[in-house]
Amino acid sequence: MNFELSDEQQLLQDSVARFVSDNYDLESRTKLVAGKSGFSKEHWSTMAELGWFSLPFTEADGGFGGNQIDTMVVMEQIGKGLVVEPFYASVVLGGGILRRAANQDQKTALLPGVIDGSRQLALAYAEEQARFDLHDVTTTARPDNGAFVINGHKSMVANAETATQIIVSARTSGGQIDENGISLFLVDADAEGVKLENFPTVDGLRASEVTFKDVSVDASNLLGELDGGFSVLNETANDAILALSAEAVGAMEVLYKDTVDYTQEREQFDHPLSDFQVLQHRMVEMFMEYEQCRSLLYRATLEAAQGDSATAQRTIHALKHMVGKVGSFIGESAVQLHGGMGMTEELRIGHYFKRLVVIDAQFGNADYHLQKFAA
Repeated sequence: MNFELSDEQQLLQDSVARFVSDNYDLESRTKLVAGKSGFSKEHWSTMAELGWFSLPFTEADGGFGGNQIDTMVVMEQIGKGLVVEPFYASVVLGGGILRRAANQDQKTALLPGVIDGSRQLALAYAEEQARFDLHDVTTTARPDNGAFVINGHKSMVANAETATQIIVSARTSGGQIDENGISLFLVDADAEGVKLENFPTVDGLRASEVTFKDVSVDASNLLGELDGGFSVLNETANDAILALSAEAVGAMEVLYKDTVDYTQEREQFDHPLSDFQVLQHRMVEMFMEYEQCRSLLYRATLEAAQGDSATAQRTIHALKHMVGKVGSFIGESAVQLHGGMGMTEELRIGHYFKRLVVIDAQFGNADYHLQKFAA
């Protein structure tokens, strides 16, 4: 596939790569993960100053008018550094909902803060019983004198701990698994009745279990049409899958390159490990699987950017399946070829593998998307 970045996208890629190179060695990342917020506020401000948060928003809303390709460029470099700042949670997920569903007054009030980094968003969509189905929603929002009262529980809400606002999907009509009848609401993270149980995830990020008990929000906090939130949620989920897949491809590249470097340095029987043919074959397989995954990422991202929704949807299913399958193969191979060192916290191999495992579980794992693709 002939895929070339524009001059602006190449500059963006160089900018993010330089940021990762300067700030994200394993020791620095470990310190950030152990900190109170789980990321660096200084890094967050730098990312805002560099204009990364404005990429997906239109020029009329104060953004650069970018698309999924620009997000892919950023997320691939984020994957190479295992960056912990919540670009994905706040800009891709939360920002993705706002730019699709918010009216002009809501955009005017909210987007400047998202773009300059002073406002962080979280998207609360997942529920325990739903597995990977976005339309399986038991959280409810009932009308009450010009307002809505929200009750329910959301699981694994990324960035809720430091978010200023949480976007929540709630059922306003219909049955538990109906696509119609889901609405999206903007809720202040510190609103009365919102309870957070925060915890670190296995990949070094942060997430929360969020309970809404009689949380009252004004009708002006409704994002988009009443009962019409599912399509917005689904489109945002597709963008999220593309972003996560780009991050995964970046992580895979580091894993296979680190493995090649290690086998060239480590000696066994007076020979570098890279001299042994069976290991050469394994590393060639790692490279080929990575290249196939990257090619499919480019295809899916281009189809989504061109607005070919029907074709893009099927390719996105194929991509997410391949990311899960290939991520496991490359991660397991990297750990195996590093021997016992691959399992240690002091080596970055295991950290990248754990991130790939978590990415596989977000918005549907490899088996789930294989079923969707086949259907």
